[in-house]
Amino acid sequence: MRTGPRDDLLDSRSGLTATTLRRSIEAAGFARRFGPSGAGCGGSAPRAGVAGASHVTKTATVKTRKVGKLGVILVNSTGFTLYMFVPDHQKSVTCKGQCAVIWPPLKVKKGQKPTAGGTAKQKLLGTDGRVVTYNRWPLYTYITDHKPGQVTGQGVDNSGGKWFVLSPSGRVIKK
Repeated sequence: MRTGPRDDLLDSRSGLTATTLRRSIEAAGFARRFGPSGAGCGGSAPRAGVAGASHVTKTATVKTRKVGKLGVILVNSTGFTLYMFVPDHQKSVTCKGQCAVIWPPLKVKKGQKPTAGGTAKQKLLGTDGRVVTYNRWPLYTYITDHKPGQVTGQGVDNSGGKWFVLSPSGRVIKK
């Protein structure tokens, strides 16, 4: 019986533990979000320099959605929140390996270009390899967001830095 702090706790704000992360990855919801093969998870070779989980969608569309006190934020084509990682410094992907399992990057297929929907601006979209960027910030989802519109990763200090959502203007929202 444990009486002290959880030794497998990865993120105190969301309560993410190594056990819940493993269960989340194994859950059927993971297959629905990332495709039946896990979209590159596990034994596949890293692509575009990012190992671990990836989020390759049929159409890499960055849309917008109004979410509570945060206002209008960026989401992917299925409505899941997109986050930026402070250590990326609007330059390049730094979340790799185990980080990319917890924070799967939004990726495009080879030769594909991301598109904007809602009030997202096409001119702010780009790529770093195959990872979609917005205002030069690489974009990621968070494994503990289980349904569209959740923002459990907002302000989380995890995997070597802080995570925040972006506004359609490309501004980091730190509420």
